[in-house]
Amino acid sequence: MQSCPDYKQYKLYLASLSPRRKELLAQLGFQFDVVSVNIDETPLFNESAKKYVARLAVGKASAGLLQIDNDGASPVVIGADTSVVLDGDIMGKPESKAHAVDMLMRLSGREHSVLTGVAVLSNSKQNVQVNESIVRMCQITSAEAASYWHTGEPIGKAGGYAIQGLAAVYISHLAGSYSGVMGLPLFETNELLSPYFGYSK
Repeated sequence: MQSCPDYKQYKLYLASLSPRRKELLAQLGFQFDVVSVNIDETPLFNESAKKYVARLAVGKASAGLLQIDNDGASPVVIGADTSVVLDGDIMGKPESKAHAVDMLMRLSGREHSVLTGVAVLSNSKQNVQVNESIVRMCQITSAEAASYWHTGEPIGKAGGYAIQGLAAVYISHLAGSYSGVMGLPLFETNELLSPYFGYSK
């Protein structure tokens, strides 16, 4: 008979300072600490969006794992990266008001993909999954986009919007994972963590 795994031998870390990801991971009921990481997020030449978010998720988790001192329990680190993709183009975070308005004007009245890669790393293995959701935005005027910029919400957000915030009024349809669009798809995250901590109940 196979013995049950000893889940207490592991300690969970989130390699992100994102308040959204911290709130989402907390919803699963796992206890965790946070580590700050900073990696180069420049896409590679001819890199697909799915490979891009997967690579960055692994990179963030790896950078977090390197910072952790093993104090007895084996560290398990979550890394995640979210990108908005339109016509095959990876839309990053807006660098200015003009950039943010341009992003929203491109998304206005159209469907786009939101990809979030989630990686879970330990000292012995790594696993990664990519969640894809399809989001449709209603028609947005340039004046509305500029007004939205001044709320401060687009700053630091992939695609220049936050679905869980004021931008929710612009979302006419979502097919996929709401938590994935926010930045941490809970189904995939729970699946990846289950070998270490069991399934969230």
